[in-house]
Amino acid sequence: MSSLLKVNHQLGFFSGGIRPTSAIRRNQRSRSSVISMSSSLSTTQHLDQTMSSQNLSIPIMVNGCTGKMGTAVIKAADSAGVNVVPVSFGSAEECGQILQVHGKDILVHGPADREKVLASVFDEHPNLIVVDYTVPSAVNDNAELYCNVGVPFVMGTTGGDRDRLYKTVEDFNVYAVISPQMGKQVVAFLAAMEIMADQFPGAFSGYSLQAMESHQASKVDASGTAKAVISCFQKLGVSFDVDQIQMIRDPRRQLEMVGVPEEHLSGHGFHMYHLTSPDQTVSFEFQHNVCGRSIYAEGTIDAVLFLAKKIQSKADKRIYNMIDVLREGNMR
Repeated sequence: MSSLLKVNHQLGFFSGGIRPTSAIRRNQRSRSSVISMSSSLSTTQHLDQTMSSQNLSIPIMVNGCTGKMGTAVIKAADSAGVNVVPVSFGSAEECGQILQVHGKDILVHGPADREKVLASVFDEHPNLIVVDYTVPSAVNDNAELYCNVGVPFVMGTTGGDRDRLYKTVEDFNVYAVISPQMGKQVVAFLAAMEIMADQFPGAFSGYSLQAMESHQASKVDASGTAKAVISCFQKLGVSFDVDQIQMIRDPRRQLEMVGVPEEHLSGHGFHMYHLTSPDQTVSFEFQHNVCGRSIYAEGTIDAVLFLAKKIQSKADKRIYNMIDVLREGNMR
């Protein structure tokens, strides 16, 4: 208490007793403050312009731009000043379509001439990075295409044969960010789960697990995020197979049982993991709910910017995930 009184007394003394003795000194301090603020503002504007210029030099090709995630990524890229090339890959039915996405006209090519088109775009844009938000069944073929041409890529599509995917990238030594989850804050949660699993293996031995995930009806595969979290629980000693995940895709159940807002039935990701001790006396619950797609789109652009820096620095490591992006500390 005495030290607190002493501090308060000193504050009172300085606030009441020491002041500039003339208007000249006030004016000098005022002018220097203005000059300092102006200089700081100028520096900030210069940095913003430099970053924007650097971003514009990073061309991206968004495959799957006819889908809602592809559209969201193009919007996020536009906001970040990243250049989206006017070419994309789609299905045979979509071939030849010209889509207007956030003011950009994008020509969609079908499967037949993909390698030739990609090689041509890569020749025109040597710094090209491909962003993939297609369908699970196309993951491995698309990755092989990107690797054959030598184009770095960000794989946001879940599903496919993940072991084959990693082996393909390793064999071709191509730069890539591959992650089942692109949302920044969810990535941080996953990182925390990884740390817990690595440092406290077996901590939940004997516990039973219930896992539920709800996504829009158009998502056909199980959540990649749920699979990653369950992998951590397995390291923590929980016996659970990913086939046991309860997948909710029915809009009525999502409204009534899960609590998804009606306006987000077409785009959401709700996850719940419930752990119970063998004697039923202890329980833990982990939950993370996302409405909309902006969190994933913004994280995808962070991954693009991160990968561009790794390529520019000629980093030895070639395959990254979103936890690597998070650890870099450059997420916007």
